[in-house]
Formats: sequence, structure tokens, C-alpha cells
Amino acid sequence: MLLAEPMVSSWKARLSLGFSYLENRTVLSERSHDGPLVVQKPLYPEGQGVCHAIVVHPPGGIAGGDELELNVRAGEGASVLLTTPGATKWYRTAGACAKQSVALDVRGRLEWLPQETIVFDGALAQASCEVDLAADAGLIGWDIVCLGRTGSGERFRRGSYRSSIGIRREGKLLWLERARIDGGGRLLESPAGLAGSPVFGTLFVSFPLVEKAILEDMRKQNPVEGKGAVTMLPGILLARYLGDSSEAARRYFIALWRILRPRLTGLEAIEPRIWQT
Repeated sequence: MLLAEPMVSSWKARLSLGFSYLENRTVLSERSHDGPLVVQKPLYPEGQGVCHAIVVHPPGGIAGGDELELNVRAGEGASVLLTTPGATKWYRTAGACAKQSVALDVRGRLEWLPQETIVFDGALAQASCEVDLAADAGLIGWDIVCLGRTGSGERFRRGSYRSSIGIRREGKLLWLERARIDGGGRLLESPAGLAGSPVFGTLFVSFPLVEKAILEDMRKQNPVEGKGAVTMLPGILLARYLGDSSEAARRYFIALWRILRPRLTGLEAIEPRIWQT
């Protein structure tokens, strides 16, 4: 029996955050929000130089007609790690498309490490992430998507999921990827598409300099389930996951992050506390 989406009015929500480096400390210097999208109190589990922040959508899921907008600016010298408290859920809808847009303006260092996205059967979802990097800025981010609630045996048979990720440095496009996945469509089973796997993910990294030795170390890592791959393009390093487990995808990307973070930032890979709950 299919469960309908919760009967609520659609939400329009916007959250804007600005981080600055002041007196040897990364601080949340700007914050404004409209609607149910907020940030929790900044945390400093690894000292004052790096600010950890958790972006929260209190309704717990994105329903048809909802529109969420997150804008983040990391100023020069600032070091920020952003994550979410749990999976993002896109509910089934019989009507309007739901949208989420993320815009990241990075002048310092930013790690955008949200937990996975679950697209319910019958959802109409559109997600975008646009990143603008300054000449000396650094970025580590990932995106993990699960089509259907696989824990209950649900498959993505109806609906549509559209996504777009674009990364620029000093206005020059480094990488742009767009996808449209239709429920029950050929792409789900095609060997050139998802090959029957409901979970896929991308880790994206851009720093002014990434040594090839990092690539080789990353390639020594393998997910406990599913398949992983790592490649380097001009100005950007990418890792992919394809399989049946969101947890396996997350643990694989965390293992890669543990290699990347010390080598690129000089910082120990200290996981956000919320990941342990």
C-alpha cells in the first residue's frame, strides 16, 4: 500500500549564511532566514579556526510545491564544514514539483557534506548546487542519492528526479553535470545508466593544487558494497559510487575524505558529531 505525502501546505524557505575569519577564528558573521530552514549554533570540535554548522529543515522532508534555497558565503581565510542532521527526503506528490537550490560562494575553504537524499517513489524533485570559487579557495563536497525507500523494498517507478551541479573558479566553468531520472525509465536499468542500482553518489573536490599522488591513494580505497571510481579532470577531482547502500556510499566517501582533508587543508579528519547519532 502506497503512502501519500503528508497533507501540508507547501513551504517556501530561504537561509543565507556568511562566515568570516576574524581574530584567528572562523565565525558565523551573517545569518538570515525566511521559513523553515535554519542553522544550529556553530560548533568548534577542532579549535576556533574551523567552524562546523548544521543546516536543519524542521519539517523533515520536502513535499510537492516546496522550494528551499540555501546561500552560503565563506570569506577569505574562513574554514567551514557544513552538514545536515539526517537524510533529506523528497515525498511523493500528485501535483507540483519540489525544488531545492544550494549556492556556495567560497573565498576560503568550504566542506559541504550533507547526509544522503532519499527520493520517494512518485516524487517530483529538482535539486541544484552552484559553486563559485575564488582563485585560492578550496572545496570538498558530495552528493548521495537513493531512489526509493529501499529499506522497505520500494523502487522508483513513478515520478522524476532532476539534478544539476556546477562548479566555477574565478568565473570559469570547471565542471557541470545535469541529470534527469524518470521513475520506471530506461536509465534505471541500463548498463550505461544506473544498471539496476538505486544508490549513486558523487564526491567533488577543487583546490588550486591537487597532487596526483592523492589520486593514487584514493584509488586504493573500495566501498564495502557496490562500485567506486576516482578520476581527475582539469581543476577538479571526482569520485563516484554506484550500488545498493546509502551507508556504503557514505562510508566510502568518508574514507576518501579522510585522505583528502589532511593533504589539502593540513587538518585532521574530525567527523562532525551529528554523524555519530
